[in-house]
Amino acid sequence: MSWPARTESSDGAMPAVTVRPLTRRDLDAVARIDALHTGLSKRRYWRGVFEEFLKRASGPDRVGLGAEAGGRLAGYVFGEVRAFEFGSPPCGWVFAVGVDPKHVRRGVASALLEETCRRFRRARVTQVRTMVRRTDIPVLSFFRGCGFVGGPFVQLERSVEEAADRAGAVRPPGRRNDED
Repeated sequence: MSWPARTESSDGAMPAVTVRPLTRRDLDAVARIDALHTGLSKRRYWRGVFEEFLKRASGPDRVGLGAEAGGRLAGYVFGEVRAFEFGSPPCGWVFAVGVDPKHVRRGVASALLEETCRRFRRARVTQVRTMVRRTDIPVLSFFRGCGFVGGPFVQLERSVEEAADRAGAVRPPGRRNDED
């Protein structure tokens, strides 16, 4: 099943864009689009994502969609319903979205996100979340333009090396540093 979406090109023409479920034959195109944005070839990573997403029957709780224009993949999105991490009620998570640079700012990502949200609604979730690098202004602008705002959680991180250094410095209660 596919859903037509109208997008406007820079010359005013309205190319037909179809949003449809991703298939195994889309793997190379997704890896290519991602590499164009990140500068890294991660085909092995994407093969794992495809295997995970395609091994389960498609449903509203797991989303892998592609946008096709002119017979080629113009963009993709992956997301899933996640529940109860850190006390969160079930919500939709968009964890990857990419658009071929030839199709940027033509409504491709918006069409993919709208269909993703439609599927999440069918899964009975009321919120959708994502994470964006704070220095990635175009992607932040896109999500903000689609109605995303800061949520109730703060993402925290630290180096695993720092964790190892701290583990050596911390002693269990009642234990002296010279007791090894």
